[in-house]
Amino acid sequence: MLISQTKSLKGELEVPGDKSISHRGVLFGAIADGKTEIENFLMGADCLSSINCLQGLGVEFSIENQRVVVQGVGKTGLKEPGRVLDAGNSGTTMRLLLGILAGQPFHSILTGDSSLCSRPMLRVAAPLRKMGAIIDGRSMGEFPPLAVRGGGIKAISHQTPVASA
Repeated sequence: MLISQTKSLKGELEVPGDKSISHRGVLFGAIADGKTEIENFLMGADCLSSINCLQGLGVEFSIENQRVVVQGVGKTGLKEPGRVLDAGNSGTTMRLLLGILAGQPFHSILTGDSSLCSRPMLRVAAPLRKMGAIIDGRSMGEFPPLAVRGGGIKAISHQTPVASA
């Protein structure tokens, strides 16, 4: 193998939208203080489900092409939803939002389409329950729709049995 010295690279690189980053961008942006701008947001159904659920919690968005601006409300600024939060087919929305809702001092209900409602959520719900969140659903709270009453959670030590992104 021959390795030659090269000049340094300079410039800008535009990468396509990424589902994982898009979800986390709007979720973290929602609980941040102030405005979060996300370029190259992946406008797929799953990521739009995260936006839809957050709008139900009082978060405002502006969307233009692949640019999303989140008007963050801070960690205590989310509002109790006046409707059921529908994650569509997005397991990422369901799982990450469960964690956020566990820390909120209000009641909410998370659901999804028939496929998502057949997927177990116990590996997320169980540690949140140990932290003090009240999460109930079908089959002893294993399957959506899930009712969440959060607030007053405490830190725990937890080891995840399954690797997950």
